[in-house]
Amino acid sequence: MMHSLGAAIFVTSLTVVFVFNVDLVNADDVCHKTLPARNVPTMDRSRVTQKILSAKVKNEMKWSEIAAKIGRSKEWTTAALLGQMTLSREQASIAKELFDLTDEETAWLQIVPFKGSFGSTPVPSDPLIYRWYEMINVYGTTIKELIHEEFGDGIMSAIDFSMKIDREQHPKGDRVNVVLSGKFLPYKDY
Repeated sequence: MMHSLGAAIFVTSLTVVFVFNVDLVNADDVCHKTLPARNVPTMDRSRVTQKILSAKVKNEMKWSEIAAKIGRSKEWTTAALLGQMTLSREQASIAKELFDLTDEETAWLQIVPFKGSFGSTPVPSDPLIYRWYEMINVYGTTIKELIHEEFGDGIMSAIDFSMKIDREQHPKGDRVNVVLSGKFLPYKDY
């Protein structure tokens, strides 16, 4: 006999209430019946990313070295191999050799990925990624205001976009210098 409780999260301005979803399975059902199997794909883009990261660690590779072989910036190459960009056939072929990928894994590198590295986590828990979240949380409205004041009503593209990350020498400790450059895309009147 199988029982199920409902699940929901209710949020109001003052209260958060959690209701958990629990399946209760009778031991006789497990012993005498076969529970439905879950279809798990043998390969997907996230598994390819994990294989790439494993090979990178095992072979003590650097992103800058990998990027030089792929023929793109270290920033774009890192994003691509972490599952956020689509590689060309030639780039994927190089990655295949670098990371000892199968034909199927190489094909996954050439499929447009589901973009967004945070997944379903509402607030990232990794400290470095959280700081970027924090920066946008604190300075996002400032950035928005200054872009609108300078350019008008529109957005900064993350498609027609480039990024450069460098170490900047500083007497109080080296600094991370990040330059984000995105095309301004104005909203159209219609």
